Amino acid sequence: MNVHSSPTFQAPLQVAFHRTELAVILGLYGRMVAAGEWRDYGISNLREVAVFSVFRHTAENPLYRIEKRPKLRMRQGQYAIIGMDGRILKRGNDLRQVLRVLERKLIRAVK
Repeated sequence: MNVHSSPTFQAPLQVAFHRTELAVILGLYGRMVAAGEWRDYGISNLREVAVFSVFRHTAENPLYRIEKRPKLRMRQGQYAIIGMDGRILKRGNDLRQVLRVLERKLIRAVK
């Protein structure tokens, strides 16, 4: 019997946003709703990615997807903003910094 053996690592069954991450995202969401830009959202917790989708109308495709992919943490960054057309608008490891791409749209909407 090996005394120095480490326990086996179990990957989580699904990826989810932490409470602090959701607070940052929902803060932006509330400001965008108040500006009349966004109307609805959806959250998906999957095996490799957690997705916060933003909608202008419930029956539409999402305007933006805020994705968390922990496996990309050491590469491009675990957070990404993806537009309606599938283009990655911003990627990084700091959620607040990544969300600034959408906050710029809020400034334009208020003008």
